[in-house]
Amino acid sequence: MTSPAPALTIERVAVHFGGLVAIADMTFVDNEGELLSLIGPNGAGKTTAFNVITGFLKPSKGEVRYRGASLKGLKPHQVASLGLVRTFQRTSVFGAHTVFDNVLTGLHLSGRSTLLDTLLRLPRERQSEQELREAAREILALVGIDNHAHEYAGALPYGDQRLLGVALALAAKPSMLLLDEPVSGMNASETGRFMWLLRKLRDLGMTILLVEHDMPMVMGVSDRIIVLNYGRIIAEGPPAAIRENPEVIRAYLGQAAAKRAAHA
Repeated sequence: MTSPAPALTIERVAVHFGGLVAIADMTFVDNEGELLSLIGPNGAGKTTAFNVITGFLKPSKGEVRYRGASLKGLKPHQVASLGLVRTFQRTSVFGAHTVFDNVLTGLHLSGRSTLLDTLLRLPRERQSEQELREAAREILALVGIDNHAHEYAGALPYGDQRLLGVALALAAKPSMLLLDEPVSGMNASETGRFMWLLRKLRDLGMTILLVEHDMPMVMGVSDRIIVLNYGRIIAEGPPAAIRENPEVIRAYLGQAAAKRAAHA
């Protein structure tokens, strides 16, 4: 049996803010098609790691590679162009536009037609527009909000707005998704729908890196989990091993939370 190919490789990355160590010598791999979660207390370094990976923050040392290519010195839009697309903790949608138009706008960024095509309404532009509209419908169906296509995005329930945020990320045609606390503020039903979507994307071959505090959700969707504490990795493994790890329970989960996660 062949070993999975690494998609994202973090090698000895450290981040210092003056005398404060945000991340200390972090090394891990997210393999192709894997759903890997980063968990840990507030201030453990999870969002800092995301910022380094996506080009928002320069590491003090170490290297980040995606499919073998170094991301050193790349700006966020250059990282995204390689296929690494991130969602943020705050929902960012175009509230005054319909759900369909939100996704269509995202897809237009990757359309093939030129400005001249658009101005003259040439056949190539019309064909491209048809293809983009079909792609928008497919993305909305994939994330499960196609029934809201013609509603204003700002009027959607909170959980559906977060799903629309994923749809916008998918419009950028990612090969890897980085999700920063995507179910924060969701109720149990909304979280369940989001878990269903993550499993579906993973089954379709999408590589996913997840930061989340909802432990039943993390335990229910992750292939592997990495636990951070004070900028250091203190544990790594499948959910069953993480929920029983004494150091993880002591540093983060606590006995009660570990029992809840075990029944997820």
